[in-house]
Amino acid sequence: MGAGGPRRGEGPPDGGWGWVVLGACFVVTGFAYGFPKAVSVFFRALMRDFGAGYSDTAWVSSIMLAMLYGTGPVSSILVTRFGCRPVMLAGGLLASAGMILASFATRLLELYLTAGVLTGLGLALNFQPSLIMLGLYFERRRPLANGLAAAGSPVFLSALSPLGQQLLERFGWRGGFLLLGGLLLHCCACGAVMRPPPGPGPRPRRDSAGDRAGDAPGEAEADGAGPQLSEATPRTRPRRRLLDLAVCTDRAFAVYAVTKFLMALGLFVPAILLVNYAKDAGVPDTDAAFLLSIVGFVDIVARPACGALAGLARLRPHVPYLFSLALLANGLTDLSSARARSYGALVAFCIAFGLSYGMVGALQFEVLMAAVGAPRFPSALGLVLLLEAVAVLIGPPSAGRLVDALKNYEIIFYLAGSEVALAGVFMAVATNCCLRCAKAAPAGPGTEGGASDTEDAEAEGDSEPLPVVAEEPGNLEALEVLSAQGEPTEPETEARPRLAAESV
Repeated sequence: MGAGGPRRGEGPPDGGWGWVVLGACFVVTGFAYGFPKAVSVFFRALMRDFGAGYSDTAWVSSIMLAMLYGTGPVSSILVTRFGCRPVMLAGGLLASAGMILASFATRLLELYLTAGVLTGLGLALNFQPSLIMLGLYFERRRPLANGLAAAGSPVFLSALSPLGQQLLERFGWRGGFLLLGGLLLHCCACGAVMRPPPGPGPRPRRDSAGDRAGDAPGEAEADGAGPQLSEATPRTRPRRRLLDLAVCTDRAFAVYAVTKFLMALGLFVPAILLVNYAKDAGVPDTDAAFLLSIVGFVDIVARPACGALAGLARLRPHVPYLFSLALLANGLTDLSSARARSYGALVAFCIAFGLSYGMVGALQFEVLMAAVGAPRFPSALGLVLLLEAVAVLIGPPSAGRLVDALKNYEIIFYLAGSEVALAGVFMAVATNCCLRCAKAAPAGPGTEGGASDTEDAEAEGDSEPLPVVAEEPGNLEALEVLSAQGEPTEPETEARPRLAAESV
């Protein structure tokens, strides 16, 4: 699970319009992660109007998060087929429509279908394409870019939670949902700025509806980061796979997927139940809602700082261990604060939780990008989010049901903390074992220290064949890919002896 595979071509611009894309990703990430937690401010009013318990109302946030994660493969397929921009525009409309329709709900089931399913799906169709676009625009500054984009979550959480409380007091939960639905239309504006990175040369003609002007990630990479096809190269190419399931065979991806599943079981539980926990402890409603803002304020500082730290040359190869350390710190925070009941103790918990939570948020997608590489990142992200969806559907609703049965939050914090701490330990141990296995295995051509199984197979996931220049050693990998696809290459007879020597 190294810092990244070998690069071909000029690479991402690491700036320019990428800063606008980063700003849009900041907003989308803020809505995706902050919105399901901020909705918890309305839970008590929903419980009163619908006569429901904690577990029933917690399903609103859980379904929203489950849709955000569980539709990951669907989002990957749609992005590959239609491109990032149209998918994000449609997602913004769906997210807004879900909250507007939820304001007219008369049953909890209607809330599940509107605020949960529709809004969650809309957020998913914005979140994943924005991360894909961010990876196309940044490589050298990618840890910092991921940290800055991830800071959108605490910024929006610190703003949406008090805003939701004010809307609830002035307009009730129905008026609050209606106004929040209008606020989600900003996701459409974010999707409109997602244009592809510029390419070094003239763009080849596209002959299918899915190959639109650079919106699809595979094409943006081929056009913006790789050399162009020469006239002698045959125009026949293999059909692009909409979802690359072969990434599941990668050891680094498997370790990351299991870690994220364990993490998602407990990571979101304290944040979702925090406001109601404080209210039951006798904290006034306004002060209880401000606790989420404290988490957000600390998180705002932690994410960019951790992203900048992970971008340092000495630390970037060890990002998986930083990620495991952040998970362990978050789990221990939950365990040590299980009996916090006073407002001062809750504030201390929010500060420690916000710091560790911010570290996790800043590093989670950087670790996945480094593990699988840019070509397979869309498919890997979709599959990982699907696993997280299962965990999210188990975690918060189960916690709410335990609260209803035991009338005690202490066991919830113990369970959530244990699950997150276990995820951190597993990540560190399994990563170390994978690195040992990679060092013991003979290195093949195109691998760099055996850091990841996918690095020597990155080119196989590209949507188009690459040109070949026999005199440059960097093109040996491209020669190997073209020959595996059955593409005739002019310097094939010169390249094969050198490939054989490399493998020996």
